[in-house]
Amino acid sequence: MAVDFEIPAEARAIRETVRKFVQDECVPAEKELAAGRPYKDVLADLRAKARSQGLWCPFVPKEYGGMGLGPLANALVQMELGESYLGALALNTQGPDDATMLTILTHGTPYQKEKFLKPLLNGEKRVCYSMTERAAGADATGMQTRAVRDGDNWVLNGEKWFSSAASVADIAVVMAKTDPDAPRHKQFSTFIVELPNPGYQIVRDIPTMAVESPLGHVLGGGHSEIKIQDLVVPNENLLGGQGEGFNMGQHRLAYGRLRHGMHNVAMAQRALDMATQHVIERSTFGQPLSQRQGVQWMLADCASELYIARLMLMHIAYKAEKGMDLRQENGIAKVFLANMVHKVVDTAIQLHGALGYSLDTPLARWYTSIRSQRLVDGPDEVHRWTTGRNVIKAFQQHGTTASACGGDLL
Repeated sequence: MAVDFEIPAEARAIRETVRKFVQDECVPAEKELAAGRPYKDVLADLRAKARSQGLWCPFVPKEYGGMGLGPLANALVQMELGESYLGALALNTQGPDDATMLTILTHGTPYQKEKFLKPLLNGEKRVCYSMTERAAGADATGMQTRAVRDGDNWVLNGEKWFSSAASVADIAVVMAKTDPDAPRHKQFSTFIVELPNPGYQIVRDIPTMAVESPLGHVLGGGHSEIKIQDLVVPNENLLGGQGEGFNMGQHRLAYGRLRHGMHNVAMAQRALDMATQHVIERSTFGQPLSQRQGVQWMLADCASELYIARLMLMHIAYKAEKGMDLRQENGIAKVFLANMVHKVVDTAIQLHGALGYSLDTPLARWYTSIRSQRLVDGPDEVHRWTTGRNVIKAFQQHGTTASACGGDLL
């Protein structure tokens, strides 16, 4: 019996529809924005067109207004949407909103779903997720923001760092320490906060190495420093139960890591397409660049990276469809995909020469932005540390490391 890599016909049809939408609508809309058309108008038109084709909130169940796609079909869709920075926004599946919507969908009370989730799913509001703190960094259990019960309310005090999209958010999901004497992973709880709120103060959008632009911040590309001072939150806004904040956060980040990876594949594919077109059209010293062996090797390396990336995501999607444990593969893929997109975009810049280094193509902007991929949702080193520990555990338990290296494929 052969191993079956056939994509189901329904999933393939959805992928083709999304691919056409991105190429026919989203990529041209990028040029409209560059020409000065207001962002709200462009996005409203894109979303109206998307909804008219049944393209909306891909992973959200149909009973909540989404497409109800499983992990495989959603992965295929996301790998198309990432070819345009407007793709995910058009279908209301942009980060960081998507993973937070998924958290409220999974853990929210009926009241929370009606009041907070519904407008998010309708595309009427945006949400941010405030977990990271400057002092804690990658160790979420080191956060110091505290929440103290006061009758029917909680009062939060502390600070948050790199709360992505906070400056455009209408809702914040905030993690704070509620049980300092509990086991380490049970000390934290999560709260839903309506914005604006005087207790949740955006100090600034932190400048980064990414190319800055007013449009980027409107799109939600900013990362905010937050001061939380005497922030009063009703107990009915406690999400998922007291002490469950860390576990919910890890569940949320698991999807966020995959979504980044899916979009990275799409961006890398577009970069490779641009590079290939350029070397076919460009001649130096009387010969097309595409005929030079060194250039062909550079393209070959990019193709290899993309091939491995797609196989990784398809295997993880398969495991998700089957309800299998995918934490090891997720961590490996997170690191690989972040480095893969950096390598491919860097190669595309090199093949474009000075044009690639300029801002006349999107490559330079992508390059400064994707450097964050090796930091966000856990830095490479933390994931590699966890992966390596699991390799050792696998050998100690089974006498082979295969199960920690995708060996369950066999």
